[in-house]
Amino acid sequence: MSSTGTILDDIIEAKRVELARHKAETSQADMEAQAKKAPFPLNLSGALWGDKLRLIAECKKASPSKGLIAPSYDPVTIATSYAKNGAAAISVLTESDYFQGSLEHLRAVKDAVGPMGVPVLRKDFLFDPYQLYEARVNGADAALLIVAALEEPELREMLAVAQGIWLQALVEVHSEEELEIALRCGAEIIGINHRDLKTFKVDTSLSLRLRPMIPPGRLIVAESGMSSAKDVAPLKQAGINAILVGEALIMAADPGAKVRELASV
Repeated sequence: MSSTGTILDDIIEAKRVELARHKAETSQADMEAQAKKAPFPLNLSGALWGDKLRLIAECKKASPSKGLIAPSYDPVTIATSYAKNGAAAISVLTESDYFQGSLEHLRAVKDAVGPMGVPVLRKDFLFDPYQLYEARVNGADAALLIVAALEEPELREMLAVAQGIWLQALVEVHSEEELEIALRCGAEIIGINHRDLKTFKVDTSLSLRLRPMIPPGRLIVAESGMSSAKDVAPLKQAGINAILVGEALIMAADPGAKVRELASV
């Protein structure tokens, strides 16, 4: 990965330290063997297709831009409420240093909503195949891959490894250039993140600008900055398949009602 000059560099460096620790605890060969024995994952693509705009609801305790979002954070209670109120899938932050997430959260959420038929996405900063095997072992049905955090050959390798273990990938882009890379690498689920990595400013028109560049047959997920049905309606009209929402749900007075609002557009 090349330097981005943003907090992403610091997060990736922290992940490298964590990855080395995890590999010391469980070898890559052992983790790969466990992944291949894991139960067959649920189908994220199937959950997101359809005429209706689908909602990926996120469990997130903190973020670099907002700090602590949910002081009394119970991911299982949160995820169960999301699923019962119409979320098509659940995203779980597993990055520990900046988002205060964990793989334990991922496992617990999958145990809670998996039996309801709701797929779970590992939301993290992934750059090593080990992390994909680790995602499967801990219950993930899909994983986030961020183009800004990967060189093009690395993205190709990560997509190939994910495909080999039936782990779907949400490939996140922030620009036209990154979208071109994602498409060249064969990404089938494209996430368009409205949040600028350098400034943390949000531009919800980014999905509308990039949408015409994406060929038919790809799933498109708009991420960040949506908090009401009014925000979401133009995205649906433009042919966006799904939205990924975290902070607006976590901080809502009634998260269940907010899920119903966003999932009904």
